[in-house]
Amino acid sequence: MIDWPALKGANAPLNAFVEWDECARGGKGPLAGLTVGVKSNVMVKGLPWTGGMGIYRGRLAARDAEVVARLRGAGAAIIGSLNMHEAALGADTDNAFYGRTHNPHRHGYTPGGSSGGSGAAVAAGLCHIALGTDTLGSVRIPAAYCGVYGLKPTHGAVSSDGLAFLEPGLDCIGPLAVNLDLIEAAWQVIANNPGEGRSFDRVCLLGQHGGVALQCAVTTAFDHVIGLLPLAASELELPDSLTDIRMAGLIDAAHWLIDDLGPEYRADNPGLSEELKFVLKAVGNLDPRPAVLSRTRAALRTALGERAVLVMPTTPQAAFAQGTRAPANQADFTSLASIAGLPALSLPAGLTDDGLPVGVQLVGPPHSEMRLIDLARQLDSQLQAYRPPTQFGF
Repeated sequence: MIDWPALKGANAPLNAFVEWDECARGGKGPLAGLTVGVKSNVMVKGLPWTGGMGIYRGRLAARDAEVVARLRGAGAAIIGSLNMHEAALGADTDNAFYGRTHNPHRHGYTPGGSSGGSGAAVAAGLCHIALGTDTLGSVRIPAAYCGVYGLKPTHGAVSSDGLAFLEPGLDCIGPLAVNLDLIEAAWQVIANNPGEGRSFDRVCLLGQHGGVALQCAVTTAFDHVIGLLPLAASELELPDSLTDIRMAGLIDAAHWLIDDLGPEYRADNPGLSEELKFVLKAVGNLDPRPAVLSRTRAALRTALGERAVLVMPTTPQAAFAQGTRAPANQADFTSLASIAGLPALSLPAGLTDDGLPVGVQLVGPPHSEMRLIDLARQLDSQLQAYRPPTQFGF
């Protein structure tokens, strides 16, 4: 039985969940006894399907998205919808319509985004598994900031039925959880073909971290991870800078969203925040950069082949205070796997001196999710970097 008063009380200071299904019941199957929260841009029957946007506040999902139906069919209890950055176009989950979500490791700090509610919910023990969506890093950034595990699948490896898209060519639905067993359990249910574990035979690294400046704790954690890998490493040179690659993906996403909004995209629409209008106007006026996207995809897929893994920090920094200017480079590392359509997994790798989590990500060839999980387990057993927030937990 779910203790709803206790659950709601624990959520109150975080604002991770924005809607509840108090009729939620689990069933029989591999996920029996587990609870799941779903990002609010993924359909859950009977709950608001808002995409974090004011214009869709009254829109109810008439049915479950396929991934939700699969989780429900496997015995999980789908307990509610999670807060997110408006329209999935941002990475701090400070939402003008549904409120600010806080990082369980430090109140007043961001959980990341756009799947910030998903990262905060699992980190705080409000649910066992959360579904997020990832366009340029929106599963992995919250995983890193909240000190949990997050998997972005190969593009197309999980059904996108029932997802309110930001950019269909980039968007993926993926799980977040506090351990790799839960990530794997969710993956086995939601994947069209989960695949099998198989070792990698070499490691790719970005020379000089692609020119991105790292917070000291991120550098320390990353160097520790590299020291644990028993594989030969080589440097990967990309044809464009990480900033240019990220911007090419952001421009693509903004143009798609503007077209999708149609007549709703106007200066006097109160259902769109001033922040979103500003971003769409600024980025939407930039010309698309398809050549950058295609070069990045080709370079990464060629470099990894079938047996290599790219290892990078998940984000250049730890979580920052809500209400401050978000670092522009948050998605510099995560955008690579998204643009190349490759699977990527973020796992906890250490803490800053003042106790905020930092993460590292593994990027593999297409459909290597189980191989990434297996490698993450090997690293995890040595890192032992996961730390639950001190004031939350099951």
